[in-house]
Amino acid sequence: MITQIYKIGLVLCVFLLGTFGDVYAQTKLKAANYQFEKLSYLEAIRLYEDFLRESQDIQSTLEALRKLGFSYRKIQDTKNAERVYFNIIKDYPDVESEIYLYYAQALASNQKYRESQKYYSLYGEKQKADLRGKRFTISYMDMSQFYRDSSSYKIEYLNINSRQADFSPMYYKGGLVFCSARDESGVIKRVFGWNQTPFLNLYIATDTALLSPKLGLQGATSLGGMSSSTSNNEAVAQDLPLSKIEDFSRVLNTKYHEGPVSFFKDWKRVIFTRNNYNNGKARQSKSGTNGLKLYIANLNRTNWSDVKELPFNSNEYSCGHPALNVDNTKLYFVSDMPGGFGGTDIYVVDYSNGRWGTPVNAGREINTEGNEMFPYIDENDNLYFASDGHEGLGGLDIFYAERKDGAFVGTVVNVGAPLNSEKDDFGLITDGARNSGYFSSNRKKGIHDDNIYSFRRECHPLNIMVYDALTKAPLEEVDIRSVINGENQELKVTNAEGAMSICLQSLSEYEFKAIKEGYQMNSITFSTRSNTAQNTTLAIYLEKSNTSVLKGIVKSEVNQKPIAGVQVTLENQQDKTKQTVITGEDGGYEFEVKPETENKLTVEKDNYATNSEVIKNIDNRQHVQEMYGKGDIIKLNNIYYNLDKYFIRADAAQELENTLLPILQKYPTMKVEIRSHTDSRASAAYNLELSQKRAKAVVDFLVESGIDPNRLVAKGYGENQPINECIDGVPCTEEQYQENRRTEFKILSVK
Repeated sequence: MITQIYKIGLVLCVFLLGTFGDVYAQTKLKAANYQFEKLSYLEAIRLYEDFLRESQDIQSTLEALRKLGFSYRKIQDTKNAERVYFNIIKDYPDVESEIYLYYAQALASNQKYRESQKYYSLYGEKQKADLRGKRFTISYMDMSQFYRDSSSYKIEYLNINSRQADFSPMYYKGGLVFCSARDESGVIKRVFGWNQTPFLNLYIATDTALLSPKLGLQGATSLGGMSSSTSNNEAVAQDLPLSKIEDFSRVLNTKYHEGPVSFFKDWKRVIFTRNNYNNGKARQSKSGTNGLKLYIANLNRTNWSDVKELPFNSNEYSCGHPALNVDNTKLYFVSDMPGGFGGTDIYVVDYSNGRWGTPVNAGREINTEGNEMFPYIDENDNLYFASDGHEGLGGLDIFYAERKDGAFVGTVVNVGAPLNSEKDDFGLITDGARNSGYFSSNRKKGIHDDNIYSFRRECHPLNIMVYDALTKAPLEEVDIRSVINGENQELKVTNAEGAMSICLQSLSEYEFKAIKEGYQMNSITFSTRSNTAQNTTLAIYLEKSNTSVLKGIVKSEVNQKPIAGVQVTLENQQDKTKQTVITGEDGGYEFEVKPETENKLTVEKDNYATNSEVIKNIDNRQHVQEMYGKGDIIKLNNIYYNLDKYFIRADAAQELENTLLPILQKYPTMKVEIRSHTDSRASAAYNLELSQKRAKAVVDFLVESGIDPNRLVAKGYGENQPINECIDGVPCTEEQYQENRRTEFKILSVK
């Protein structure tokens, strides 16, 4: 009996100990979940790891592993993320498909591309609608595509970096403004619960010339973070003396996060990212999240002031990472607003005369099921951004999207190593040719280790020598037109030694055309797809000839800027032979023309009106072809009306007969909108009605002159689109009022 009681007591004791252990473990899980919901991922990781060492409950273990893996992802600890996701898939193979995606991403960030390819493939089988599975599986079959420019850039670690995160530089006058979590001054240190680092503020390095990339130590450690050696195009600095860094603005910096910025071209206004906090008040979403918003501020002499949030912000979603285009008419930004394609998408919104339009998603070509962020617009209106949804080396990679004539063309391009690595690479800023610039990366260690790097393109020269075919003497002042992948590039001229040099691009097909009056044109080809030799020299020999050279340039009628991508065709009117070229950024072209022949020159491009002319005599002058494009707005001069009237006066009729009417007659398929504007005097309603009547009067005049009314649209804008600051309540001169009283026509279509 005593023995039986002892056995029962022993079993009861073991049961109670087990029960107490489970209760204790569940308490740890509850505490970990609490920290997880607070976004305190470091503390959550500690508690989840403790719980998993003791837990024996299958469902609780899976819940903890999911959240532990997610937490490691959030603090960018890819090695531990890989470990956790491996254990999940090993023990729970039927887990949701996202775990396979996260495991594939972690493997790629740890340079295990073959294994990553396998799990991207498995993810693609489970989630066929998500294109990432298929795209990454295919891209990892040939990794060479990511390294095609690996020898073209020199990367330098900068001495503005601190022991905390430093990232997302932006040009400001002669310096750089950037985000940093470097230690705050003062006794009280506020830290961000996510990763226990200080909150981000804006700082400035006032002079880029003092950033001293030459202080980098060659061969110290790998920029890739995973290799024991450093390649010859990389340099890393360790424990360098910091360059002088200052708080950018005590007005803009607050106790919360301030993030990436973008400046207007006059440097007097800034758009910046900040937590949902302004004028001493923090706001949250309905779910209790303090998200990100975009704010604008003005420079008042030496201080920033008048901080206001942009009108399309919301408490229910985040907006951040601003990027203005060159003429400040468009703002690109990042948001997780409803209706996007993935986690965060890039959006664009129009800006004109202090007014913001409605944000529009940048589209499926740019945005993926993943995260797109950190946009930047270069001087040529091209877009750079970071993404983990497009095919890359791991983490965030930097991508490039070419933009021409107001639209993205071609496919998104990964800029490749060494600008990209297996870790997070983002926040790139550069010139139009991507010859130099700055970017951010956590490639050194990968955890809380964002740093700012500079880069510059290394030149791999190709020398072109031009000689007289008979005398073998070098020829100076020979025009050399480089054609890269079928498109004209900038025209260069040989020196006194008959030489010209260019820097080669990788994976490109070249043709070099030598052009000189009195000589027959000649050309030579070269390919960097098959020829990897450096310091190569090519020779072109020119024979004397009585042929002529037709030189020309294609420009926009509106702003007289050269137009790239125009197909220029020269047709000999006698034998009907044709020559065709595609213009480059300089809009230029050259053709060899037989003497005493008549030729027809035609310029064509999508969304532009085709223009043709017959050329009978070739001379040394440069021919200019001007093109009208869809969306062009052309001001009509001297279109005046009597006070409060809308009838066409005689002087206005003459202006229409001399300008707009000939254009509509030359391009019979062109459709235009006649746009009439008033100044701000009188009421808005009266001005809108008056402008509509004036626009209608111009349309009526054109119809009476023989133009099909279906090609014309009359639109009055009243005082809504001033071209200066002369709005209601602002005193203006008569000249300023006159600037706003104008008539324009906008090309709606050309075909």
